[in-house]
Amino acid sequence: MSFNPSLCRNESEVESKLIVQYLLPTLGYDASKWHQEVALGSIRLDFLALTSQIFPSATDSTPKVCVVMEAKHPKQNLDSHVRRLSRYLTRLRVVYGVLTNGKDFRIYELVGDQVKLNFQCQGIEIDDKIEKIKDIIGRDKLAEFKNNKPIDLANLVNLPQKPAPLISELIVSPSISLQLSDTNISNPKSMKTIAIYHNKGGVGKTTTTINLAAAISRKGLKVLIIDLDSQANTTYAAGLMKFETEEEDTLKDSNIYNVVFYPKSNYIPEIALKSTFTYPPVDVIPAHINLIWQEARLVDKDSSKTHLVKKLELVKDDYDVVLIDTPPSLNLYAKIALIACDYLIIPSDLKPFANEGLRNVKNFIEEIDEFRTFINKPAIKVLGVLPSKILTNANYIKATLPKQEKVVEERYGFPVLETRIFQREDLSRAIDNFVFEGDRQIPDPKSIFDFKPDSISAAEFEELANEVLEKVGLSA
Repeated sequence: MSFNPSLCRNESEVESKLIVQYLLPTLGYDASKWHQEVALGSIRLDFLALTSQIFPSATDSTPKVCVVMEAKHPKQNLDSHVRRLSRYLTRLRVVYGVLTNGKDFRIYELVGDQVKLNFQCQGIEIDDKIEKIKDIIGRDKLAEFKNNKPIDLANLVNLPQKPAPLISELIVSPSISLQLSDTNISNPKSMKTIAIYHNKGGVGKTTTTINLAAAISRKGLKVLIIDLDSQANTTYAAGLMKFETEEEDTLKDSNIYNVVFYPKSNYIPEIALKSTFTYPPVDVIPAHINLIWQEARLVDKDSSKTHLVKKLELVKDDYDVVLIDTPPSLNLYAKIALIACDYLIIPSDLKPFANEGLRNVKNFIEEIDEFRTFINKPAIKVLGVLPSKILTNANYIKATLPKQEKVVEERYGFPVLETRIFQREDLSRAIDNFVFEGDRQIPDPKSIFDFKPDSISAAEFEELANEVLEKVGLSA
């Protein structure tokens, strides 16, 4: 048995051809000793390889001598995923973790509270170095350290929302995924409304909104996009601005302004349009340049701040996820978005001005939360700062990016999402896509999944969707 990395063209093939068909059997893990798509609370693992059928409780602080294996798309840089694997190992107290995209193969080890690189080789070297790999994570090698004790399998199935305190260990069957509840996850049946906001422009809000919506829609969930920015970039990127003259403008009399201005008409089903930028399609409530001067009318009508909240409540059974793109300001439209949302994602290129702007964002959230208390809405849950439009330079990713992320957490108190969205030409080309109709050049923007589904950017947004859905309690 041997491995050929050239046969791995996507993440699924890395999983099947490298991990399932080659690595696990070669390392001595038969079908009863490894598990795929394992869920442990809010953590979801690609693979978990055990020395027996027993896995201790995720809350047990004793180091667990087993192997977490994470597969990535062959075009993805593994450096972008080390932080997530490290979180898995440290939170679960698992000793070894494998991270691979088929071309690059790494073994990380939990040493105390630190995760360190133990072994690394190229995919074409795996055959030659398999004995070295066996000596680190082979089943026979790890069995020497086995110290697990089983309990009844029945304790695994249909666990209560809060695991009983006496459950300290689990014995697993190959056909059953481990499931431990995460009490921080909200009701999975309710619609989740997520605002995409930063008060600095040019940080990737539109790109994030459009491609995150497409990624979520592809998972079978019903998505609504709301554009609350007068620049209407998201409306354009959703393929809704195909007119060339003011006379052809179909949006000026039917857009988000109508929703937030009128309390007893212009409901969401009347204003929402089907998108053309992705499949499956998502609904979009468009914005318009007229929002700039129309804001004054809304300011004079104080109740307009809550009209969107009330109208979203009427469609809570029609959508799984609502994404609200916001203006890069502290204006009324930004307030309306943050009053209406449940969760917040803050895209940022992590450059000095964007980071300094986080202080304004923090203060703005505090102001909005005071108003939300007045209308009996809980405080906004900040999912995190999303590193976006990040440079792909390897030295920058290794040396500078972690420092910038640390500044966000330590100086401004915001968590940083584990997914990173890098600045790539494919993303801009997708939005700038066009078609010709006779001698007319017609905008035909696409999501990255519809423009270049096998691209690294598509894989990054797939990761983002997985992380976001996990955090809001909608992961499969």
